[in-house]
Amino acid sequence: MTHGAAATLRHELIGFSGVLQRNVYLVKRYIWWDVAFMLWTIANTLTIVFIARGVNVSAAQQNALATKFLVGGVIWAYLGIIFEIVTETVAWERWEGTIEYTFMAPVSRPVHLFGMGIFSVLYGIVRAAILFVCVVAFIGIHVPHANYPAALAVLAIASLSFIGIGMMTAVLPLISPEKGTQLGFIAQGLMLVVSGVYYDVSVLPGWMQWISKISPATYALRANREQILHGAGVAWADVWPLVVLGLVSVPLGLLVFRTGERYAKKHGKLKRSG
Repeated sequence: MTHGAAATLRHELIGFSGVLQRNVYLVKRYIWWDVAFMLWTIANTLTIVFIARGVNVSAAQQNALATKFLVGGVIWAYLGIIFEIVTETVAWERWEGTIEYTFMAPVSRPVHLFGMGIFSVLYGIVRAAILFVCVVAFIGIHVPHANYPAALAVLAIASLSFIGIGMMTAVLPLISPEKGTQLGFIAQGLMLVVSGVYYDVSVLPGWMQWISKISPATYALRANREQILHGAGVAWADVWPLVVLGLVSVPLGLLVFRTGERYAKKHGKLKRSG
């Protein structure tokens, strides 16, 4: 590696660590809001999982149904936190009054966005683990065959696609300060509707099943349910679509964000707060 390349790499790594550290400080600053949101997420997931207890089937079937609901709720929460952090990349800067400084900082946009994405994945995994343990303990779900390493591996692979899609939605608050953030969460909801959060995608109309094939959440949910319920390993049938979607969504996400950034700078939307 040449001296110039080494210096560039060092500069980008410093910028990457700076993005991670800034997000850690923001979490510490608003920690009690995060605790409140975590409690809400647990309560919201319980309202879904408790449905399984009201179904007139055997105890084993109730346990399996509750586990399916729980996996759906955990993936929903995990994807939600990734979308929240990455989509609100612009919104946070507006709230803090640092948007112009951030977009003028000597940090490349891919490093900035990947820093936000990697932090959201790490933070999301911690929250997902807490959510899973709390619901399992509270409602008494039994998952003796769960293959947690395989489930985490699939979730890590799927996260690349989640980050790429998050980059695309992150541009919405940039070009529309008024309603862009809300549109980002609408995109999240639409994706999960076709991905089978609390049901199998086979119950969807045919045209929605076709759309589900391009959603990374479809494969993550299918794989995680098999791994938690039956102890399945990492199946290639679930991995290769996630890899392909990740390789497509990340470059596309960067392209979409850069295009939106140029538009926002050209039309003076960076400093607008509403």
